[in-house]
Amino acid sequence: MATDTERTHLDIHDRSSREAYARLFGISEEQLRKAVRLVGSRVSTLRGHLRR
Repeated sequence: MATDTERTHLDIHDRSSREAYARLFGISEEQLRKAVRLVGSRVSTLRGHLRR
């Protein structure tokens, strides 16, 4: 079962997590890495950033 941290933050070092979130957001893993560098790993913040 996922912990609270796993539900709120993306573990950019975990390949399966990266792949799943990249697919969820409809972007490449590299685009996801860049977004995490810009705004951090909080999923809600990433979602807001990527909607722009």
